[in-house]
Amino acid sequence: MLQMLLDRLKRSSAVVIADELWTATLAAVPFVARLDASERARLRTLAAQLIARKQMASAAGLDLTAEIQVNIAVQASLPVLNLGFDWYRGWSSIVVYPREFMVPRRVTDDDGVVHEYVEPLAGEAWDGGPVILSWEDAQRSASETGSACCVVIHEFVHKIDLLNGVANGVPPFSAKHSHLTFNRWRAGLDDAFERFTAEVELVEAEMPETLDPESDEAQRCYAHLPIDAYAAEDKAEFFAVSSEAFFVQPAPLHQAFPDWYSLLAEFFLQDPLPAS
Repeated sequence: MLQMLLDRLKRSSAVVIADELWTATLAAVPFVARLDASERARLRTLAAQLIARKQMASAAGLDLTAEIQVNIAVQASLPVLNLGFDWYRGWSSIVVYPREFMVPRRVTDDDGVVHEYVEPLAGEAWDGGPVILSWEDAQRSASETGSACCVVIHEFVHKIDLLNGVANGVPPFSAKHSHLTFNRWRAGLDDAFERFTAEVELVEAEMPETLDPESDEAQRCYAHLPIDAYAAEDKAEFFAVSSEAFFVQPAPLHQAFPDWYSLLAEFFLQDPLPAS
């Protein structure tokens, strides 16, 4: 009991991000450059709060430095910049691997045959459990110019989605979302998802059957899509992947799905595109 109390006090204690570390982190995460001074100050407060209140642990020999913790915290705090830290309630830990980690899977197909395999992942969000991240992927996606990918935002948006108890692309709404309704969100999600999956199916229909879907050549076939093709997996992934693009490279998403983009802006209470 005493150890639990000490752990709780440790997680709730104040954290101060040094000026030099803060400046270096902002330089390493270029998609936060659009924020004004007051927004950056709020982001800094949220990042410090996340480090203090979530237990960040390393795995597979990673040296979990202050630089890594602040970098991840900054990326994770961007989606809740105007929502507030409470949107990350109900769970307590973040596990960081040095690179992709392997997760055992067990799937039963339509014929009742059980298939067991190991899947390499860059990130995963467990319902009620931790967020698990690859630092190599988190660092690369944060710094790559022109990429719409951000594994940290992706997994933390899954956590927001899971607040309703299931990851289905429909997060809960609060009093701040006065104009958002379930029906508006569901209609916008369904429309954008169906149009995107149709685009992906067209791309895949034109691919040679012998083409390895994981090859560079196959990935080039998907290059013209406004967001990563993985968004076609299901509506939860569409919400998470399009949220990555919303924060990291919003223009193509806005051009392809303006109504869905507007719903994301209403939900996250921010618009990453410059005012025209």
